[in-house]
Order: sequence, then C-alpha cells, then structure tokens
Amino acid sequence: MALSTPLHVVSGKGGTGKTTVAAALAMALADSGKRVLLCEVEGRQGIAQLFDVAPLPYGERRIAVGLGGGEVHALAIDAESALLEYLQMYYRLGRAGKALDRFGLIDFATTIAPGVRDVLLTGKVYEAAKRKQNGRFVYDAVVMDAPPTGRIVRFLSVNQEVAGLAKVGPVKRQADSIMTMMRGRGTKVHLVTLLEEMPVQETLDGISELHRASLPVGTVIANLVQPALLSDATQTAVAAGTLSAASVGEQLTSIGLDPAAADALLAGGQDHVERQQLQAAQRTELKADEVVELPALDYAIDQGALFELAGILRAELLGGDA
Repeated sequence: MALSTPLHVVSGKGGTGKTTVAAALAMALADSGKRVLLCEVEGRQGIAQLFDVAPLPYGERRIAVGLGGGEVHALAIDAESALLEYLQMYYRLGRAGKALDRFGLIDFATTIAPGVRDVLLTGKVYEAAKRKQNGRFVYDAVVMDAPPTGRIVRFLSVNQEVAGLAKVGPVKRQADSIMTMMRGRGTKVHLVTLLEEMPVQETLDGISELHRASLPVGTVIANLVQPALLSDATQTAVAAGTLSAASVGEQLTSIGLDPAAADALLAGGQDHVERQQLQAAQRTELKADEVVELPALDYAIDQGALFELAGILRAELLGGDA
C-alpha cells in the first residue's frame, strides 16, 4: 500500500530549462480523471510566467488541463507561509503565529537558522504528497521544480540533519518520515541537462552525489536538443571540407535561388555539423541508463509547446502511461 503520492523531483543546472521540463512532466502525468500538483520552491514565480497566469499565492490553484484531460494544479511554496501553516496545523497557533509574523520573527527564523527554510519547503511538499480526502490521496502525482543540481542533495537531505539533531520526539518523527519518502520507491529525482560539456559534467556529478546520499535517481532529460537537419552524406562532406561553395552555388542556381548565398549557407552548415558532433560526444559522456531527449522548438514556449513536450515525456519517460 502506497504511503504517499508519487513524487517527481526535477533538478538541473541553471539555464537548462528545468521549470519547462517540470511543467511538461506535470501535464504528461495529468491523465483523465487525475490531479497533479506542480510546485516550486525557489520563489521565482517561474510556473506563473510559463503558464501566463497571475503570480501564484500560497495556495493550490488549477492552472491547466493535462495531456490526458486531467487537472494540473500549481503551488508556489514560500518558507514564511509554510511556517505559519505548520504552527497552526500542529500547535494551533493561528493568532499567535500571525503576531510573530508582524514582529518579523517568522522571517528571522527562516533566514538566520541554517537549513530551516529547506526544512519548511520540503515539509510542505511532504504534506501535499501525504494528504488524503475521503480515503484517497488528493493528488495522483506531485512534481517539484526543485533547486539546481549543485544544491539538490543538501536540499532533499536536510531532514536527515534535523532527525540527527532532534534525537526523539515529534520533530524527529516527521523528519524521519520525510526522509523515508525522499528515499522511497515512489520518489524519482530527474536531472535536466543540455548536451554541452558543463551541464553534462554537473549532471554526472549530481548523479554520483544522489547515489552517495541514497536518493533515487530517475531519468536524465536532455533538453533543447538540436535535430539533425542534413543527411549523413552531406554532414560527412561538410565535416571533411569537401563540399565547396561553388558546388553549393550550382545547386542553388538549379532550384532558382541566388548562388551568392552559398558561403553563408555553407558556414551555417558547418556550425550545424559542429553542434551535432558536440551533442553526439556528450551523449557518450552521459553514460546514463535512461536518457530522454526533448527537442529545441523553433517557437516560444506556450501551452501548445508544453503539450508537445509532454507527449514526448509521456511516451519516453512514462512508457505511454501516466
């Protein structure tokens, strides 16, 4: 029997598009009759910008229909609101908690004490994944747009430190429960990368750190992959330098185009081949058991684009099933 809703943690080096991938994954998981929660923990309001909605409050709100017709809800978690909610939920300190907030003590607690902010953020994700209504989980899946790869292990493991400090009592029990979920079979940490040297190396380092921390590595998702636009024979000729501007000009003339564009076209082809070679080399470097590639789209990321990316994730990452 499942102890919580499946949790998909999406991390990656800054600039790799992890928020876009997290949103597309949430839409892929939202099959007919299902409810998925997409949450962010970095205070950037990236989800609101991506879905072109007003800034998200500290409250769950439906923002989209998923790929299979289910519901995608979103939540922007901030530590101050999470602490107030925690005080009310476990200690019934509604008015007292608000008084602490007015005096600035909530902000003080979440900024001065190392790790407190991350404890509150992961605690809220845990609460959402465990929440039930009428005997069933409120959400069928939770997707977290998580901190970058360089910080993800410490972020997900912060409750292990809390459990070690608390030793006994309700704080230790909750910290242990959160770590059980983070390391459980229902949790997967997906890493988003580009097929470039620095992001791939950071991804490899992240995989090693996750394994050492006994955190479950999910799928490596290579984002913004440039598709091959030239035939194998043309790529080989461009790479070898045997395709001349003169021959390209002749081909352009034969189809009624200006042969003067040959030099620029050939230069663009060389850049494209170099990019393909770089991507191929980084695919080899990844050495991951499971890599899903998402293409670089030639149009802006909107809900239509998210549906396209969600379709790929559903087929490749989820095996066609949400």
